[in-house]
Amino acid sequence: MLFICYPKCGTCQKARKWLDENKIAYDSRDIKEQRPALEELRDWYKKSGLPLKKFFNTSGQLYKEMALKDKLPAMSEEEQLKLLAGDGMLVKRPLAVTGSKVLVGFRQEEWEELLK
Repeated sequence: MLFICYPKCGTCQKARKWLDENKIAYDSRDIKEQRPALEELRDWYKKSGLPLKKFFNTSGQLYKEMALKDKLPAMSEEEQLKLLAGDGMLVKRPLAVTGSKVLVGFRQEEWEELLK
């Protein structure tokens, strides 16, 4: 499993602790240092079954500075994916990526269901 996080993020720290406590093996990747590539995002979006808006860190400073709440509805899916690939801080985290599943954000019940 690939665990994509921002080490300073409290939610990411909770998720990492949960993974460690449940002895779930993972490779960790800092989203700021190694942001997701466009193709990765496209693949994760398809596997997740979620609306693309769920991949945006809507509470993040960059999201707010760019006024994306108002801009996203007018953007195409491809434009949104390129925007996400352009800066890892726009991506909601943590992400848990397995061969067939992608979890966005940390909701313990959801992670328990899919990863245990």
